[in-house]
This record gives sequence, structure tokens and C-alpha cells, in this order.
Amino acid sequence: MLGIDYGTVRIGLAICDPGQSIASPLDTYHSKTREKDAKWFRGVVESESAVGFVVGLPVHMSGDASQKSREAVAFGVWLRTATGLPVAWVDERYSTAMAKEICAHMGLKGDKRKKHLDRIAAQVILSAWIENGRTGEDQPKSL
Repeated sequence: MLGIDYGTVRIGLAICDPGQSIASPLDTYHSKTREKDAKWFRGVVESESAVGFVVGLPVHMSGDASQKSREAVAFGVWLRTATGLPVAWVDERYSTAMAKEICAHMGLKGDKRKKHLDRIAAQVILSAWIENGRTGEDQPKSL
């Protein structure tokens, strides 16, 4: 599985081991065009033998949908179409805050922190999916 921290410019990726028990940061992708993005994601799927995606769903603290939630859902639907793989969505509240804390603990600052933040957020998202019994919403509630 590949974890996704979706952003309109940068997309963080994480990967889990074949037993789906440990998540690790993988890469940060800078979005280009849908055609180039699809080609890149298909390449990652092939090189990493990925079987699906877990996309973080950024909801408000109340649990209500946000504009970013709708964008993440649309991205996940596009990703499923582009790769043919299943997509699950999980609540990503606190993922960026946790990623910032991990970066601080690692002593990452400035550009190094920026380079790693999105992929670590994706790791947090994928870890949450693993810890929740490898379940997420197959179809997010209507946004």
C-alpha cells in the first residue's frame, strides 16, 4: 500500500512492507499535469509492487468536510482511475502536526524539513490505516 498526503502542489508518499505492518516515508512528488502525474504514479505502483492507496482526508476538527477534503476525494478517485488500484480514505487530522513533531525530533530544519514533511505526513496517514486494522472509507461520505 502507498499512503498519500495530498496537496495541490506537493504530494507526500509513504509505503508499507508486504505484511502491511510498518509504514515508511517514500517520496515527495511535485504535481505537474494530470498526464505526467498519472505516468509517474503508474511507475511508482510498478516499481514498488503497490496494491492500493490510502489517501488522507483532511476534515475539520468537528469532523465536517472541508474544501481540501473534497479535493482529496477527487484526487483519490482520479488516482483509482489512473492506476486501476483501490483507494481508501482515512481521517488525517493531526498528521501534519505529527509530521512536524517527527521532523523536529529528527533535527530537520529549513529546506531539509520542507523536503521531508509531506512524505512523513503520508507515513503518519498510512500508519493510522495500519493501526486501525487496515480499514478506511472505500467511498467517503458525500462531501
